[in-house]
Amino acid sequence: MKKQSGNSEGLMVRSCPEDAHHILADSSLADEPIRVLKHGDTFALFDQYGDIRPTKGGEQGLYHEGTRFLSRLVVELEGDRPFLLTSTIRGDNGQLTVSLTNPDLCRDQRLYLPLGSLRLALNRFLWHGACYQELRIENNGTRPADVAISMQIAADFADIYEIRGLKRSARGDDLEPAVREDRITLGYRGLDGVVRRTLLHFAPRPTILDATHAQFDIGLLPRQAAVLYLTLGCERESELRKRSTPLLLFDQARVAATLARGAQNGNACRIESSCHRFNAWVNRAASDLGIMTTLLPTGPYPYAGVPWFNTPFGRDGIITSLECLWFQPSLARGVLSYLASTQATELIPEQDAEPGKILHETRNGEMAALREMPFARYYGSVDATPLFVQLAGAYYERTADRKFIEEIWPNIEAAVIWMREYGDLDGDGFLEYCRQSGDGLVHQGWKDSDDAIFHEDGSPAGGPIALCEVQGYAYAAWQSAALLAAVLGRSEQSATFRAQAELLQDRFESAFWCDDLSTYAVALDGDKRSCRVRTSNAGQCLFSGIARPEHARLVARTLLAPESYSGWGIRSVSASEARYNPMAYHNGGVWPHDNALIAYGFSTYGMANEAARVLSGMFDAAMFFNLHRIPELFCGFARDEGEGPIPYPLACAPQSWSAASAFLLFQACTGLRISGTSRKISFVRPLLPEFLNEARILNLKIADARVDVALIRHHKGVSANVLNRQGEVEIVLVV
Repeated sequence: MKKQSGNSEGLMVRSCPEDAHHILADSSLADEPIRVLKHGDTFALFDQYGDIRPTKGGEQGLYHEGTRFLSRLVVELEGDRPFLLTSTIRGDNGQLTVSLTNPDLCRDQRLYLPLGSLRLALNRFLWHGACYQELRIENNGTRPADVAISMQIAADFADIYEIRGLKRSARGDDLEPAVREDRITLGYRGLDGVVRRTLLHFAPRPTILDATHAQFDIGLLPRQAAVLYLTLGCERESELRKRSTPLLLFDQARVAATLARGAQNGNACRIESSCHRFNAWVNRAASDLGIMTTLLPTGPYPYAGVPWFNTPFGRDGIITSLECLWFQPSLARGVLSYLASTQATELIPEQDAEPGKILHETRNGEMAALREMPFARYYGSVDATPLFVQLAGAYYERTADRKFIEEIWPNIEAAVIWMREYGDLDGDGFLEYCRQSGDGLVHQGWKDSDDAIFHEDGSPAGGPIALCEVQGYAYAAWQSAALLAAVLGRSEQSATFRAQAELLQDRFESAFWCDDLSTYAVALDGDKRSCRVRTSNAGQCLFSGIARPEHARLVARTLLAPESYSGWGIRSVSASEARYNPMAYHNGGVWPHDNALIAYGFSTYGMANEAARVLSGMFDAAMFFNLHRIPELFCGFARDEGEGPIPYPLACAPQSWSAASAFLLFQACTGLRISGTSRKISFVRPLLPEFLNEARILNLKIADARVDVALIRHHKGVSANVLNRQGEVEIVLVV
């Protein structure tokens, strides 16, 4: 499930608490800057002070495998909050750093410690299911200081769906806290029979310690410092599962984490440019993509987003992989491997599962285990299956990895059979959806809010529904299947798949094109009536290549008109439509991944200037967001001089496909194409926006070859200079 508020009148309306799809909008993630850390299946949300404080919405916390293991962690000085000096997540996303100081402290009605005498330097990071904290207290004053540092602690072991607003009829039992000299163990036995524990270890030993509070009495001479350590371990234990990774000391864990990040980043392809602000954006995007990627037994997989979607999503993983395929093809292989291993093999209506269908979402918290909602393993997406086949074809074109394609060919065939038999039950050649699960998603494309698909008068569309962009994915899937079948020597199958793609394109143009709107209908409803609404979905038909060239240019003109283009990006729904709301999740917000797919579509139809316009708007927007981090989406209000984009209150940040959008937007403008079979890198009609005079692609790999290329903008266009070449690779500039 991937849906927030579908209410078209605003966000501050609560849905029924039984609605598992809705994130209750009692508070905004934009209320104050949230500091996010993530490693693997563990993530944490802190406020600017580095604290976890109970708030109205209550999202802050330390989470592990779908459960909040710490709901309160507040550092106090003499019983009060210190003064905040600065707070940030380091550029590599590996560590939270916070600088604090003391206010004027009085004792016996006299000033005891002036403002700024102490500095509290807090460092915190995650590593293998644990949070490591170092708190250094320095006395920079001229007199001795005796102070009490305290930490307030609580663990509610709430399931992520409880925090999202889903009410439960019953919960498990809190276990009796165990307190020793230097450690606390807080525990919970869930209704699923699993014991979850939060292990807190302090060093040195606190002066006072109980189940909710640790206090350190510290005496410091001038220029003297003391260091306090806290390790927070998340343990999920059952009779069959024990903690496999022991907790480390702070310095041990920091060295291990630093070495791992260095190994990951040192061998990566990267972009550098003449624009420092652009460098900041792409570097943050690369770091976000790095922390969102979790190493599974099947390989790396980009989890969807923090806080609500820190888990594998089929659609998100595939699109993220497509966005960064040119520079990180290993991610596509990991995604394909995982989705092949979880592909449905039987008909399970309560999971919307059908043989050959690709996973939509998986969850492993208590509520998922108890089936209090259907998302433990859920298949309610119509697009993940054709996208899986499309990604397989794109991966082969990028890498020429025939051996891997042979391994997953049975999965590709099963996906194709699903497209023919289950995805197109009425046999009209279009992929349609209609949920089977009573509590599954109503809409099963990327716009999965309950009100996302509608007619021009605003009335909801009834199913089964055929989405325009999904037909594009199917078209690309048939073409990919034809390519891969030919590679594997299955010429008859290849010809059949190619013919299916051509037939689909003809039917699509006839059924979806709306000449008077200069765009494609967003969908056909269950009665085959066109949903004649101007949406960004039509732009993704250019990404897949299903659009006829003469219609592609009209779609581009429609999407870049003021009704659709906000100045920051293309809105999900045009401002001219009945259900448009600039603050609606899918009915007016601006989605970076959507814009990147559209921009790439522009470039493939020879519209580099249009692609550059989208890149420029998204780059400008990124400069206004905290840490230059593009969120899941932002509001669709028109751009005003001197003001930044308006955040969407419940947007995830970081979000994998938003982070990866920077790289597809760059690829769209530079016309970068890579052929693994011919070992060729091409720049087709490259264009750099005005803020980029030069861009360098470093450590770009094809098989065992690697190359560094500089793209330089001048009055006649863009030139490409090879800075370094190792191995056999051809570089071509097409003007």
